[in-house]
Amino acid sequence: MSPPAPRILAGLGNPGEEYARTRHNAGFRLVDFLVQEAGLLWTWEKRFQADTALLDVGTTSLLLLKPRTFMNRSGECLGKVARYYRFPAESFCVAYDDTTVAAGRSKLSLDGGSGGHNGVESVLRHLGSGFSRLRIGIGGKPHREMVLADYVLGKFSAGEEQIFENQLPRLAEGVRLLVREGPERCMNWMNTKAKAS
Repeated sequence: MSPPAPRILAGLGNPGEEYARTRHNAGFRLVDFLVQEAGLLWTWEKRFQADTALLDVGTTSLLLLKPRTFMNRSGECLGKVARYYRFPAESFCVAYDDTTVAAGRSKLSLDGGSGGHNGVESVLRHLGSGFSRLRIGIGGKPHREMVLADYVLGKFSAGEEQIFENQLPRLAEGVRLLVREGPERCMNWMNTKAKAS
């Protein structure tokens, strides 16, 4: 039996202008792009500690979520949303930066651990496993000695920024495919495209 299409897309990141264009905010930037592309506005939901927006994809509504709890506590927000709507973890897709995926590429996966990502670790702790993951590639550290936190909290170079911005329309297309046709179809399209590009 194929896993269901998600009802909620949560983009992970850190609130505040100083973090706005850092590598760690790739998830925020994707949901911001979707909101802007559709001409929507974010609504602050105090009960969730998050900004929310409702995106229509065909006949389905996808709740976009931008936790304002800071990255390392992202799961607190998702746990509140899950309890409020009585949604299981399978109803969520979480979009976040991934250093194991090359810049300009992205992958959709349905399981796995946190991979050392503190935001995903928090989601696993508060929501449980079963959610799909939209892993947005930011590439690895330029040298082994560099502290990982310094890399992910750093800003893209001008060239990297262009690569990232060029990727956003394709990611948005992937999100719509995910909602319309489900994770397996989206995974085939996105992951095959990642290998071919």
